[in-house]
Amino acid sequence: MVEEVRKIQLTGRSTFIVSLPKKWVISMGLRAGDQLVIAQEGPSLVITPKGLARPRASLGEAVLRISENDASGKIVRAIIAAYLNGYDPIRVVAAEGQIKPLHRNVIRDLARKKLVGVEILSDTHHEMTLKVLVGYAELPVHDAFRRLYLITSSLLENVLKALTTLDRELANNVIELDDEVDRMSFYIIRQLKVAVQDNKVMQEIGLSNPREILAYRVLVKFIERIADHSAKIAEVVRSLKAKPDESTLRGLLEMGSFAKTVLEASVKAFFKRDYRLAEEVVSKVKEAIAKEASLIKEVAHKAGDLSADVALIVESLKRISDYSSDIAEIVLNLSIEQMLQS
Repeated sequence: MVEEVRKIQLTGRSTFIVSLPKKWVISMGLRAGDQLVIAQEGPSLVITPKGLARPRASLGEAVLRISENDASGKIVRAIIAAYLNGYDPIRVVAAEGQIKPLHRNVIRDLARKKLVGVEILSDTHHEMTLKVLVGYAELPVHDAFRRLYLITSSLLENVLKALTTLDRELANNVIELDDEVDRMSFYIIRQLKVAVQDNKVMQEIGLSNPREILAYRVLVKFIERIADHSAKIAEVVRSLKAKPDESTLRGLLEMGSFAKTVLEASVKAFFKRDYRLAEEVVSKVKEAIAKEASLIKEVAHKAGDLSADVALIVESLKRISDYSSDIAEIVLNLSIEQMLQS
């Protein structure tokens, strides 16, 4: 590829122009008055003759044919896959006769509880049509991820409260709200998958380059795991017949407080692209390993009949801290330039 350097010129008081290479214009068969499509990709501009410009990536309609004998889980997975991959609308059609009531209810619950921006536009005996009504720019990835984090952080905070007072109702609420984490996760992944194929969508959802797409995809996975572990702790709390003894409870809450602190710090470091704060999180989690091991032995020794339940809580709290460290590692990779320039 031959590179040329050309000067930007100012015409009038506010219009900047740059001339096009003559060889390129001729090779493209362009003439004065022809139209060009100019698209921004990060710091670069891509100029394409209008007739050659690619339309926005769109997979169009998905048609899923289901049988009465299909398991509900199979139908749910197929719809989610179509949603994540950017299909719109999604038509679910009965292969024979009509959609049975069980499948219809499963599809309705899925649209309502798991898929952001999805509404059922038509619902007949033979088929159901799901339509995505939220545009890419209406809830950018940055805002959706912040929402995902805030929900997950509140789950962790509430499950620690539930553990402190053995509040089974609050534990149930944590388990139910885990569905909201799935909803936001699916929505973000859908945006990222489309953005990989379409630079315009990438810009609309607030991202500037493919590296950010990959980073967000990994971060969503980590936040999902943290929410899952909070829900696991809630399940244990819900099944406990008695509170752990005071010393054991104090040890668990100490681990929980540490997990919440490093989670908050790692996500803050991500939003600010703060290399030093991310490095602090990684160091803190590594330093806590020996202390946690000692605490785990002490808690297990004093837990008595609750030792198995306590061990499950301890493992989940440890994993939450580990995932927070993983988030911080992503920040280190994204913001290494801060260290190179210092």
